[in-house]
Amino acid sequence: MLVSACGCNGPASVALKFRTTNLHPLRLKQTEELRTEIPIQRGRMMTKHFRTGALIASLLFTTAAFAASPANDIVDTAISAGSFNTLVAAVKAAGLVDTLKGAGPFTVFAPTDEAFAKLPAGTVEELLKPENKSKLQAILTYHVVPGNVIAKDVVKLKTAKTVNGQALTVKTEAGAVMVDGAKVVKTDIGCSNGVIHVIDSVVLPK
Repeated sequence: MLVSACGCNGPASVALKFRTTNLHPLRLKQTEELRTEIPIQRGRMMTKHFRTGALIASLLFTTAAFAASPANDIVDTAISAGSFNTLVAAVKAAGLVDTLKGAGPFTVFAPTDEAFAKLPAGTVEELLKPENKSKLQAILTYHVVPGNVIAKDVVKLKTAKTVNGQALTVKTEAGAVMVDGAKVVKTDIGCSNGVIHVIDSVVLPK
């Protein structure tokens, strides 16, 4: 924040100039300057306006920092989305919650509830049983790639090695990105420990 005084005779004024850097929520152009002239009649009034200006500047930069850093990890992001209820239940049953809440980063190709519904009747219920925990872990970790692989990098891949140890096949088909037999329907959902790409089918390890 830059401050300059102007006006030698009569009520003076202070020009407050705030320099912002690409604050997207406010739709400001990069390095756009906000200017306001504040009349100074008394010392008290000047102090009040300085405090107001400082508060505005603080809010602007706090908003920018919040927008740049997603607060929720992969698990909490999936829960709040409301469309990954089956996936979240499976992650819990497989004992992978702590892993996917860890530092990562991880890239998760996340099947929606509709994707799980495409599986043969009774498949999900069977997988959620305690005796099938290792099988469920193998399936879920096949949907997780180490690192933060955003969409523009995914399209450059032919394969992507997963936490499972096996590799997903990646290809572009009719303008859509396919991961094994699943179509990527939404990309780059940012999380504090990685990124989620939404897919329309469950992919199964070989």
